[in-house]
Amino acid sequence: MIPLMLRPILFLLTCCLAGGFELPAGSTQCLVGTAENWDSSHLTLQFYQKSGREWKPSGASWSGRLGKNGLVWGLGLHPLPANPTTKKEGDGRTPAGVFRIGGAWGNDASIRKHPQLAYRRVTSRDLWVEDPASDSYNMHVILPHEPATAWEKKQQMKQDDPAHALKLFIAHNAAPRIVKGAGSSIFFHIWRGGGSKATSGCTTMEETKLRNLIASIDPTRQPLYVIMPRTEYQRVRQAWRLP
Repeated sequence: MIPLMLRPILFLLTCCLAGGFELPAGSTQCLVGTAENWDSSHLTLQFYQKSGREWKPSGASWSGRLGKNGLVWGLGLHPLPANPTTKKEGDGRTPAGVFRIGGAWGNDASIRKHPQLAYRRVTSRDLWVEDPASDSYNMHVILPHEPATAWEKKQQMKQDDPAHALKLFIAHNAAPRIVKGAGSSIFFHIWRGGGSKATSGCTTMEETKLRNLIASIDPTRQPLYVIMPRTEYQRVRQAWRLP
């Protein structure tokens, strides 16, 4: 019997071997992020929208930051190459691939967004679990009480940190197929030091750019995030029908 934790990886490898991968037909919004190479912590972002069969850029491109150690293959919609190095908890790398974009979390009472995009104003009871030993690993949990233990306090989403004042979820290693230890809490959020600082694995950008991105996301159009080194993106662009 195949161990449960290996099934998502086997599934993705099987998809690759079966031949052919394309973006979901219903996805008509796509944010593309490209870095210079696998070890770069800088990237260029461009938002695209699909009209008919053609992807068209929407607005100008902008800059972002990645994990301090660059990129590594993540677990998303995409197939993986043979014998891949993949994202691990605490490796300081941003997951690469094709990912769905989820809900938003923040400190504001409300934000500018599509009516169907989920937004939660975080409280002290909101956790995002980064402990691979937990059954709630890489999940949002709302405590029925104020955090009391050191473990609960370590998982809190609400932090005294302006960079975490607004977040948009990137569905790497996300439910229903979560692999423990394969990386958690991957978000878009506000960059630090005016973009001078890398991240632990998230994608960060100027606050105005993040707010504009969130306002542009339409959940009914199944938005995606495609992120790779530039050479890898060009290699699969035509076959995967990327923007």
